[in-house]
Amino acid sequence: MHQPVITGTGVFTPEQTITNAELVEAFNAYAEKFNAAHASEIAAGEVDAKDASSVEFIFKASGIEQRYVLDKKGILNPDIMHPVLRERSDDEPGVMAEMALDACTKALKEAGVDASEVDLVICAASNHERAYPAIAVEIQQLLGAGGFAFDMNVACSSATFGIQAASDMLRAGSARKALVVNPEICSGHLEWRDRDCHFIFGDVCTATLIERDDEAKSPLFKIRSTRCATEFSNNIRNNNGFLRRARTEGQDLDDQRDMQFMQNGRKVFKEVVPMVSAHILSHMNDEGIEPDNLKRMWLHQANKSMNDFVGRKVLGRTPEPEEQPNILQDYANTSSAGSIIAFSKHSDGLSKGDICVICSFGAGYSVGSVIVEKL
Repeated sequence: MHQPVITGTGVFTPEQTITNAELVEAFNAYAEKFNAAHASEIAAGEVDAKDASSVEFIFKASGIEQRYVLDKKGILNPDIMHPVLRERSDDEPGVMAEMALDACTKALKEAGVDASEVDLVICAASNHERAYPAIAVEIQQLLGAGGFAFDMNVACSSATFGIQAASDMLRAGSARKALVVNPEICSGHLEWRDRDCHFIFGDVCTATLIERDDEAKSPLFKIRSTRCATEFSNNIRNNNGFLRRARTEGQDLDDQRDMQFMQNGRKVFKEVVPMVSAHILSHMNDEGIEPDNLKRMWLHQANKSMNDFVGRKVLGRTPEPEEQPNILQDYANTSSAGSIIAFSKHSDGLSKGDICVICSFGAGYSVGSVIVEKL
């Protein structure tokens, strides 16, 4: 059995940002137009009026201050309210693969590894821009990597599930150097016209390079243990899929709401937070790690209140900012990539032997934890 280590990470960040103030201005303009167009139905009680959003509401609900997106023009247009991305020919790199190439190149540079040495690419993300061929195989070709590649989708837990899969393959000897890539175009599956969730997501791509310790030039963290768990729930759901056109009976084909991100936020908070806290504590206990010995938690970046609750439960006290770093305020929720952004940007200040955990959680329900040791 071989020991897997993390030797590099990379983050692709889009150039465009949307502040809460910009988002509120666009949403409220849309709401005013909607209410004016449906004034008679609203007066008759047949249609609910759209309530205005506010900067204060968004920050209180989430802790988010801004988000990065691939296209802000379409999102902020009250007549469009979604990103507008150029259609590409089949001969051009897909947008997810293009994002991934940037993040992977950064991870490889940090590790001092040539792309040709990589023999496993896992594209782990909450949504993929096509069914096939696999995005991972396209990334593999663009990089000039060898071996094999495949896609994974475990929603917001995709990154940690991907790290577990890659680590297991390295341990078993079926791969030597693996890239786990998380291209998340969350702006594409968000309903920007829904006040309850129009502020949640942003776009980004992360990459994590994992190698065998006996071959690594600059190991950063030893992957001591991984653990994943799932439990079915409908409280976070997206019904978009290839069977959509086959289910036309009694269906309003103009109603596309269930083909974007949907959630029952209150139930998610109530059910997921205890599940995640118990998962991390159980994982640590089985590895003989006491809460006082945990130096840092890089948690899924969905909601500041959720992370604060998990942090208190795991440590038995309120974590210091450096113990539980947040990037949510700048990036918003980037699905599976969030915990990896936090890991990549806030891994400094640790000493050799320090024990930390990467944890992501989301639809499924799913939760994945990766216990690492600083080298």
